[in-house]
Amino acid sequence: MPTYNRMAAVAYANRWWDSFNPEYPVFRDDCTNFISQCLRAGGAPMRGAPNRGQGWWMIGQPERWSYSWSVAHSLRWYLETSTQGLRATRVSSASELQLGDVIFYDFTGDGRIDHSTIVTRIEQGVPYVNAHTSNSSDRIYTYEDSSAYTPNMQYYYYHIEDEF
Repeated sequence: MPTYNRMAAVAYANRWWDSFNPEYPVFRDDCTNFISQCLRAGGAPMRGAPNRGQGWWMIGQPERWSYSWSVAHSLRWYLETSTQGLRATRVSSASELQLGDVIFYDFTGDGRIDHSTIVTRIEQGVPYVNAHTSNSSDRIYTYEDSSAYTPNMQYYYYHIEDEF
């Protein structure tokens, strides 16, 4: 059974955090497209094409993708509900995360996911993340230094399953 290569996902995130891989499209809000690329680099299998509302996938020429590939709210629901291929378990605290896991952000606490990041370093149990849109590397996951931060911010922590 294929396994998630966490170090490959992290290496990809470290390579592309401040630029764009020409093999993929660039979105104005690029955070989830970037996270999807990282997951794919870690070996996550795509499925569901060509139905944009199903699965998690990206195909080229012409470039098409699922909502879950490029929309933070959609990727969060996909990870939480997928029963095959790429799957994740929501955990209750950041201290339960490993390298290559994903954190989603609801900046205003309204229940709608606004942003996604990937864990690229853990220091004394605290995750640090890389992201696109406001490109960042090795940023503490709390995002308290972000202009998008509010006291109502909600975090959604997802541990990517090791086997697909």
